[in-house]
Amino acid sequence: MSFKTILVAGASRGIGLAVAEHLVSQSNRLLTVSRTAAPFGEWIQADLSELADVTTVAKTIGDDPLDALLYMGGTWETHAFTSQYSFEECSDADIAQVIAVNLVAPIRLVKVLLPALRQSENPKIIFMGALSGRDNFPGREVANSASKFGLRGVVHSLREELRSQQISVTVINPGNVGTPEVLADLAAENLLGGEAIPLTDLLIIIDCILSLSRATCIKEIDVPAMLGKGA
Repeated sequence: MSFKTILVAGASRGIGLAVAEHLVSQSNRLLTVSRTAAPFGEWIQADLSELADVTTVAKTIGDDPLDALLYMGGTWETHAFTSQYSFEECSDADIAQVIAVNLVAPIRLVKVLLPALRQSENPKIIFMGALSGRDNFPGREVANSASKFGLRGVVHSLREELRSQQISVTVINPGNVGTPEVLADLAAENLLGGEAIPLTDLLIIIDCILSLSRATCIKEIDVPAMLGKGA
C-alpha cells in the first residue's frame, strides 16, 4: 500500500506508536500527533482535548489531501483495569479528562479534517475503541466504558452522515493488545483482562481496512484474545 498523507493521533506510545512505525514507510507524509514527542513522521505537538490544539493540527495539514485519519489515542481513570480501581475514588478531573480525550477529541478532529479527507481518492477514518464499549462487557471503569460506548455511536452516526461522500469510518474494539507496556503489566500481574492479542494481528487488521476500496466500509471489528476476558 502507498498513501500520500496519513495522520496518526496518539503516536508517542502504545498502539499509536506501533501504528506510526508501521505506516511511516507506506506514506509520503506521516503526521504524528501527541503531547510528548513521537519518534516517527512529522510530529505535531498537541493536546487534542484542547480545541485550539485540534485547530493547529488542521492548519498543519493545510490544503493537502488526507488519505487516512487514525485516532489511536486514549486514556483511562487512575487504577483502571486493576484490582485497585474504585469508581467512588475517581476524581471529577479524571472523569472529565477521559471523556475529553476518548470521545470529544476524536469528534472535533474529524470535523476539522473533513475538508482534507474529501480531497482523498479513498479516505479512511479509523478509531481505536475497546471491548469495554461493547454490550455486556464485564468492565468496571465507568468513564472509560462510557467513552468507548460513545465512540461506537460516533462511528454509526458518521457512517450515515458521510455515506454519500464515501468516507469510510471504522472502530476497532480490541481487548488487551500486546504492546510492550501491556505485556509488562500482565507479566507483573498489574493488569486484569487475561491474555493479549499480538500487536502484529492488530496491525494486519488496520492494513486490511486501509486497503479496501472506496465501495466498502467496515463499521466495527471486535477483537478479543482467544483466552482473554470478554471473548
